[in-house]
Amino acid sequence: MTKVSVIVPVYNTEKFLDKCLNSLINQTLDDIEIICINDGSTDNSLSILEKYANIDSRIKVINQENKKQGAARNSGMRIAIGEYIGFVDSDDWVDLNYYEKLYNMAIQYNADIALATNVRIGNGKTKKRLKITEEKVATTLQEKIDIGNQVKNPCPTNKIYRHAMLKDNSILWPEGVFCEDKIFSIKAIYYANKIVTTPNINYYYYRNPHSTVHTKSKKHIEDKIKAKKDVLEFLRLNNAQIRDKEFWAITEEKSILNIPVWTKKESLKTKKYYIMGIIPVLERGV
Repeated sequence: MTKVSVIVPVYNTEKFLDKCLNSLINQTLDDIEIICINDGSTDNSLSILEKYANIDSRIKVINQENKKQGAARNSGMRIAIGEYIGFVDSDDWVDLNYYEKLYNMAIQYNADIALATNVRIGNGKTKKRLKITEEKVATTLQEKIDIGNQVKNPCPTNKIYRHAMLKDNSILWPEGVFCEDKIFSIKAIYYANKIVTTPNINYYYYRNPHSTVHTKSKKHIEDKIKAKKDVLEFLRLNNAQIRDKEFWAITEEKSILNIPVWTKKESLKTKKYYIMGIIPVLERGV
C-alpha cells in the first residue's frame, strides 16, 4: 500500500503551481501518490499539471468542471490508495521532509492524525498560526481540540489522516460551499483515536488575496454561518464533553433590510442574545 496520498485541488493557480508541485515531487518520502484535481481552471493550470504528470508517474490528474474545493477533494479521496491522506492547496507548499516525518510519527504512535506547524505567508509577513515545538499525544476530545488549536485555527492541511478512519466514519467534504473545512476537521478530530504533533516541519499557507477564503460575498457569509452551526450540531448530537463557550454559532436571526436587528448565538451550553448584532441583551445557560 502507498504510504501517503496527497490530494491537491487546483483552480486558477498557475502562478503558484510550480512551487507547490516541486515541494511534493521532491519529498524525502518517495512512497506517495499526488492526486491533482483541476477544478475547471480557465488559466494554464491544467497544462502545468499534465507537464508534471509526464515527468513523475506518481502524479495523477483529474479534470472536472468547477465544483469548489470540497468536491475536488472528494474526487481525490475516491481514488486515493494511501494508508494516510494529506491535503495541500495549490498555492501552498510544504517542507521536503514533511510527509516522511508526519508518516513516521503517525506510525510510531499508531495515531489516526499527525499534525505539523502551520505557517501563514502573505502581505510581506510570516506568521506561525500553529507552532509545534515538541512531540505530544492527545487522546481525549478536549486534548485533541487544544493540541491543534481547533477553535481558532481549524486548518485541515497541516495534517495527515489515516485513510481507514476517514472511510469507516464516512468523513467527506461538504460540496458546493465555502468554509468546508470546519465540519470536516471537527469530525476527523472527534473520531481520531489520537493526534500526535510533529515538530520541526512546516506547512506553508500562502495568504492569496484572490483566494475564495477572502471573498465577502453573501454566499460566503451564509456558508460560514451554516458551517459553524453544523459544527455545533455535530458536537451536541455526539454529547461532546468539552469546554463550553468555544464553538459558537448563530442559530436564529431576524433582519430588516438585510440588517440584523435580533440575533441568538449558542455554544454547547450557553445562549447569547444581541440587538443590532453587537449589543448583548441577555446570556443564559441552555
